[in-house]
Amino acid sequence: MLATWHRRVKCGGRSVGSPSLCGAVVLSCNRSSLAETMTEEKRDYQEVPTKEGDEVKAEGEVVGLKPKMTLFNGITVIVGSIIGSGIFISPSVVLQNTGSVGMSLVVWIISGLFSMVGAYCYAELGCMIQKTGADYAYIMVTFGPLLAFMRLWVECIIVRPCSQTIVALTFSIYIMKPFFPDCETPDSAERLLAAVCILVLTFVNCWNVKWATRVQDIFTGAKLFALAVIIITGFVQLGRGQTQYFTFDNTEPDFTKVALSFYSGLFAYNGWNYLNFVIEELKEPVKNLPKAIYISISLVTIVYVLANVAFYTTLSPYEVLGSEAVAVSFADRLYRPVEFLIPIFVALSTFGSVNGILFTSSRLFYAGAMEGQMPEILTMIQVKRMTPAPAVLFMSFLSLIYLGSSNISALISYVGFATWLSIGIAVLCVPWLRWKAPELARPIKVHLIWPILYIIATIFITVVPMYAAPIETGIGVGIISTGIPVYLLFIKLRKPHWVKEILKVLTQVMQKAMVVVPAEGKSC
Repeated sequence: MLATWHRRVKCGGRSVGSPSLCGAVVLSCNRSSLAETMTEEKRDYQEVPTKEGDEVKAEGEVVGLKPKMTLFNGITVIVGSIIGSGIFISPSVVLQNTGSVGMSLVVWIISGLFSMVGAYCYAELGCMIQKTGADYAYIMVTFGPLLAFMRLWVECIIVRPCSQTIVALTFSIYIMKPFFPDCETPDSAERLLAAVCILVLTFVNCWNVKWATRVQDIFTGAKLFALAVIIITGFVQLGRGQTQYFTFDNTEPDFTKVALSFYSGLFAYNGWNYLNFVIEELKEPVKNLPKAIYISISLVTIVYVLANVAFYTTLSPYEVLGSEAVAVSFADRLYRPVEFLIPIFVALSTFGSVNGILFTSSRLFYAGAMEGQMPEILTMIQVKRMTPAPAVLFMSFLSLIYLGSSNISALISYVGFATWLSIGIAVLCVPWLRWKAPELARPIKVHLIWPILYIIATIFITVVPMYAAPIETGIGVGIISTGIPVYLLFIKLRKPHWVKEILKVLTQVMQKAMVVVPAEGKSC
C-alpha cells in the first residue's frame, strides 16, 4: 500500500512525483461525461462578477475542498464537537461506576490525559498524511483497504449517523424542556424537532463552509459561556466552604466497574480527533493542527474537571445519581427564577455538536468515496458552493432514517467499543510507519512511549467490556463482521458491465440534480 502511494502517476502525458506522504498528489484523470459537458458549456458564457468575499466559485477556479479554516475555526471544531451533552449528563454515570466523588474526578482527569495522548499521536499522523478522513486514511495507507473499509463501514453506517441522531434528539428534549417543566416532552415532537435541526444544519453545510464554521464558532462560545457560569458558581460555593462531598468514601472495590466508568468519561471527550477529518480544509495544517489539538484538549479537560467540582459543591452523590441531567438539577438549586436558561444552553451545546458531527462525518464519506470504497457520487463537489454536498446529504439521510428507530442507543452501544479499537489501530500506525517508512517527512515526531501507552490502554478499555458484557460485545462483533461480505461483494469483486452502466446512469442523474463534479487533482 505504501509503495502504491509513492508511485509516480502519469496523466495527460505528464508525470507527477510524490516524494513523501505529505506531498502526495491525488489526481482524477478520467473526468465524467457530465464534467466535460459542463466545462465545454462554461467556455460559452462569462460568469457574473461577484462581490469581494463571496464564496461562489470564480472563473477558472479548481473544483475541490478549499483550505478556509483558521486556527480559531479548528479550535472551535474540536471544542464544539467534544462538548455536547456529555458533561451535562455523564457525571452521574461516572459516579455510579466509581462510587465516590474523589474517584470520579480522577476518572475525568485521566480521561482527559488519555485523550491528549491520543491527540498527540494524531498530530504526527495528520501532519504526515494530510488526507481527509483521519484514522480511515491512516489505516488505508498503513494496513490496506480491508481494515480501512471495516472502520469506514462501522463509522459511516452506524456510529456517525446514530450519534448525530442521538445528539439531535437531546437538543430537541432540552429546547422543549422549559415548555414541559413537570412532564416528559412528547416523543413525536422530539423526533420532529430533531429532524428540523438536522435539515437546517444540512442546508448550512451544503451552502457554505464558512457558514458551517461560523455556526460552530457561535455555539461553541455559547456552551463555554454556560460552563463558565457553572464553574464561577462552583468557586463561589467553594469559598463558602462547600467541600463536604469531596472524599473517596464508598469507592467501588470492583475494578471492572471502575474501568467501565472510563467509557462514560471518554464518551464525554469523544470528538478530539474530528479536526483530522477535515485537514485538507485547514489553513497551514502543519502549524495549526497541533496548536488546535493542544489548546482544545487542554481547555476541555480543565473545563470538565472544574464543572464537575462545581456540581459536587452543591449536589450530594445521591442527588447526582438520581438526576437525569446534572446541570439542570444544579440550576434548579441555585439559579431560580432563571433556572430555565441552563436547559436552553444545553440545547445550544448539542446543536453545535450536531453541526460538528455533520461537518466532519461528511468528509469521512467523501474520503471513503475517493478511495473507491463508497459510491462515486460522494467524491463530488458542488461547482458553485465548493462543498461536498452529496456526502453531507447522504449523512443526513442516514441520520433521518435512524430517527425512526426506537432503540438507537442500544445499537450504538453494541459497536461503541469498535470506535476505540479503530482509534487504537490508527495510533498503531505511528510505530508501524516508523519501522516500515522511516524516510517519510514528519513535521511532528512523538516519542514512541506515547503511542505504546495509548495502544496498551486501548486494549484494556476494549477487552474489559468484553468480559463485563459479553452478549452485547458479541452482537457488536456480529454487526461489524457484516462489513466483510459487503467488502468482498461490492468492492473486491469486479462488477458486471450492466451493473457499471446502471451505476453510471444513476451517478450522472444525481450529478445533474445537485450540479456537482468530481474534485480536480490537488496536492496537500
